[in-house]
Amino acid sequence: MTRQQLFDKIKEKESFLCVGLDTDLEKIPKHLLAAEDPIFEFNKQIIDATYPYAIAYKPNLAFYEALGSRGLASLEKTMEYMPDDVFTIADAKRGDIGNTSNMYAKAFFENMNFDSVTVTPYMGEDSVTPYLNYSRKWVILLAATSNSGSFDFQEVLIENSSEKLYERVIRTSATWSNPNNMMYVVGATRPESLVGVRALVPDHFLLIPGVGAQGGSLSQVCKYGMNRQCGLIVNSSRGIIYAGNGEDFAQKAAKAAQEVQVQMAAELQKHFG
Repeated sequence: MTRQQLFDKIKEKESFLCVGLDTDLEKIPKHLLAAEDPIFEFNKQIIDATYPYAIAYKPNLAFYEALGSRGLASLEKTMEYMPDDVFTIADAKRGDIGNTSNMYAKAFFENMNFDSVTVTPYMGEDSVTPYLNYSRKWVILLAATSNSGSFDFQEVLIENSSEKLYERVIRTSATWSNPNNMMYVVGATRPESLVGVRALVPDHFLLIPGVGAQGGSLSQVCKYGMNRQCGLIVNSSRGIIYAGNGEDFAQKAAKAAQEVQVQMAAELQKHFG
């Protein structure tokens, strides 16, 4: 999916919602545990229910890898089931030397056919380049994350500079590619960071976690982060997929996703008319 196609899909659905598939066997409705593949059955129903309101889906690899080969099989079935016109994100947060990154890129882009993968940039350009070598695929670099520990390093000032470490990471990594195949992760719980991020990368898409269960404000994210092509993919995981835990869990997920989509439609109308 190109940047223009992504924007077209946002306009079509009046949404920039990404549903995070952080699927946990201990949290899914109990009646699904009798299914042949409970993880896939849960994901399938969540996708069916939220598809009218979402433009992207983001499986978190940890939840599947924790179950070994069984979990990876569920992930593969989930990816095979994905509608062709949604943007898919492998939330893997990989970061390693070039040879290893080559294998990760092959796994996510060739074998699982994800559109994008989250990557930690702290090993430098040669650890990211293998992902950028794939045409029409995206790298999403961690920049300013929403967890409390992010302040341990990301906010540290570079010596003899007024620049914070995460700002240096963005400014440097932006020279490795362009807005057509690179995005950045910026947490919704620190919307003030979006002002500086947008000054560095005005045209890039940003993946924004932290709206919903983590307390991030959608209106603040849009105020400081939206650009001329929207430029935002806002993720919600627990607030949508675990909106209900009974046999009507999918309907409740649909309702939660629709509520977010309605807010997003209003923000898009405000910014684009």
